[in-house]
Amino acid sequence: MPNLHDIDKRIKSVSSTKQITRTMEMVAGAKVKHATERIAAAAPYSDSMVEMLQGVAERVQPSENPLLEKHESVKRILAVAVVSDRGLAGGFNSNVLRAVEKTVRAKKSEGVEVDIIACGKKAGGFFRFRKMTPVLEFKDQSADPTIEQAGEIADYAIKAYEEGSIDEVVLIYNHSKNAATQVLTEQVILPVDTTAAPQAHVRTASAVEEPAETETVPASIEFEPEPADVLARLLPAYLRTSIYRALIDSAAGEQAARLQGAKEALLAMGFTSAEADVALKDAPETLVTDSALLQYALRRLGD
Repeated sequence: MPNLHDIDKRIKSVSSTKQITRTMEMVAGAKVKHATERIAAAAPYSDSMVEMLQGVAERVQPSENPLLEKHESVKRILAVAVVSDRGLAGGFNSNVLRAVEKTVRAKKSEGVEVDIIACGKKAGGFFRFRKMTPVLEFKDQSADPTIEQAGEIADYAIKAYEEGSIDEVVLIYNHSKNAATQVLTEQVILPVDTTAAPQAHVRTASAVEEPAETETVPASIEFEPEPADVLARLLPAYLRTSIYRALIDSAAGEQAARLQGAKEALLAMGFTSAEADVALKDAPETLVTDSALLQYALRRLGD
């Protein structure tokens, strides 16, 4: 039977855990706001890219560009798995990793090999443990992905597809539907299907208002250079944009999942939901790193 000293130690331990969890929630809340703002900022360019691509592709036959042309048979695919560098985010990582593993098993049963690009430390460790070494691996960027990372992935995929060593490229990631919901998404980006090119949909429902209707450009446009030449420049840019869009979408979902997990832990410990909503209310915009936000949150907790 525990004595009073043991009980006192347990109470202090629980109180410390409550403080840490509360701080995690506040940090995640600030990052969710930052991530959704970044998605909103990228949306106009992404929307315009899709609209332009569809307009030009109408004037080009698939055989005129290797990125539009489907290969006769699918013998090897490239799966881009996008997860986080850290845990404590509920099923955010495991949902994607299980989906990739399921895809690998299904494709192998059909005689199709699968190469993997791992975005996030959790993906790299998961696949190496299963003797599936990624062809490319990115870490320490899941919360703040860059267009350079997207460009490196796109360059690898384009080169492999044009050479014929890869017959299909699929992105597997969590789409941040809103602050409470992440939706597992599988998106084939190569070959490019311009008739079903996805709209720039990686905007959380709470972050961006519905865009106002705008006039579209008339179909009767003369191109200089030829449409095929324009498309040859557009397609790599479109692929970079699609990959970057998935990366920042996943980043928003990661923080939202971590925030939700922290809230659930706080409620279980006896905090009210209202207590968790105000600690970072006036956090300066310059506090964008984990350490800076953590120090700010701890000072607020001590007040």
